[in-house]
Amino acid sequence: MSGYQVVDQSAPYPWPLAQSWSASDTALIMIDMQRDFLEEDGYFGSLGENLDHVQRTVEPCRRLLDAVRRTGMLIVHTRESHRPDLSDLNATKRLKGERKGAAIGSEGPMGRLLVRGEYGCDFVDALAPHAGEVVLDKPGNSAFYATDLRQILSARGITRLLLAGVTTDVCVSSTLRDANDRGLDCLLLEDCCGAATPELHEAVLRSMEREGGIFGAYAHSDGLLRSLAQRSQATAASPETAS
Repeated sequence: MSGYQVVDQSAPYPWPLAQSWSASDTALIMIDMQRDFLEEDGYFGSLGENLDHVQRTVEPCRRLLDAVRRTGMLIVHTRESHRPDLSDLNATKRLKGERKGAAIGSEGPMGRLLVRGEYGCDFVDALAPHAGEVVLDKPGNSAFYATDLRQILSARGITRLLLAGVTTDVCVSSTLRDANDRGLDCLLLEDCCGAATPELHEAVLRSMEREGGIFGAYAHSDGLLRSLAQRSQATAASPETAS
């Protein structure tokens, strides 16, 4: 199976490093697109954070999911969440939430904050997983921490990741760094990621530019969508696929 071409205007290097990629060796990780992070009555809003920058990601992420689903690529949706009895919530994380007045597990307008099974902990409607897509609950920031994500990727032969979600500087960045240390070539889709402030978001992109792309590359999702569309057009024009 021939691969897709490099993604337009990715920085600081043309992604992927191998100059070609396919739906069979690449996965999309959609990170924490939950009501608790994207809606006013959720955990992030309870911390007093501005939601403008994270909410801007929903429509680009929806377009991204629509396009990726047509390729058959592995899609993984993560939720930062805790067991109802909070047995997986360490004291340090618990105390930080309490200090900000948004204790994890406390009652909010959409149920207990960041607790599995609660309305606020689940995904926003526009980005709900489809049947067959992986849903991964994680008690920490990185999608690799205390989960079986590495096993899932290894079993599918995945060597490259597309990263989207919130927040850029916390869970997205933590997952990016962990993936890089595991030898995965990562592309962060910058318009599909959001943070509490644009400055925090931009700081992650600047850090990625160091040392020739120390953690991976980043691009606007339009570049990826063009790569997918070009492949579809080429396939449709091939004599082998003509009716």
